[in-house]
Amino acid sequence: MPIYNAPLLAIDAKETRRYAGLMKAENFDESKIEEACQDARLLASPKGIWEVYDYDCENQEVKAAPTCILKGIKIGAHLAGCEKVIALAATVGETIEETVTQRFEEGQYASSVLLDAAATAAVEQVADAMEKAIRPKAAAKGYGMRWRFSPGYGDWPIEQQPELIRLTGAANIGIQLSSSMMLIPRKSITAIIGLYKEDKSKPEAAVTHKKGCAACPKTDCPSRNV
Repeated sequence: MPIYNAPLLAIDAKETRRYAGLMKAENFDESKIEEACQDARLLASPKGIWEVYDYDCENQEVKAAPTCILKGIKIGAHLAGCEKVIALAATVGETIEETVTQRFEEGQYASSVLLDAAATAAVEQVADAMEKAIRPKAAAKGYGMRWRFSPGYGDWPIEQQPELIRLTGAANIGIQLSSSMMLIPRKSITAIIGLYKEDKSKPEAAVTHKKGCAACPKTDCPSRNV
């Protein structure tokens, strides 16, 4: 299982603003967001791990040992036509969330919220960077990649999180599960990425695969960016 271990050179301030629910707060002090991003960059311990498996899209079966049947209509539709899947996990470690908690307990509420948002942006960036690193390797073998899909999206039950921990080998980078199926450290991600054989005569771009906010029906979400 390859392990990804690269520093975060910067954290996206716009995404931090979005995760903090400040997209419509036009007069919010931008320097506070930049400060949170810098703190998060220094506190984060970014790590990732992934594994590639053969996949039976008809039965939604990941060919691991033992095999894993992915439950849910939307995950099945998202991976339709895929021959392989990548099981991926990423984290930015415990220190950053410990600092978020400490600041909140000290009454630094705004600082705590902004650092928490920056930590969310940070772990998403780690996962994005992993995808970017994997993509040319997949392309060299003739595969295109679907965007990552995590337990809890759509109708993919969060109860399958233990299977993602197993498939990814997430314990090797310090990710565990709580009794309520929450990832520990909290700023961690597990996901599945579908790999499909590219057909140049039928470009994937012609197929609609909505991503992120565009795929979510919650139109009143304060973090929505579309």
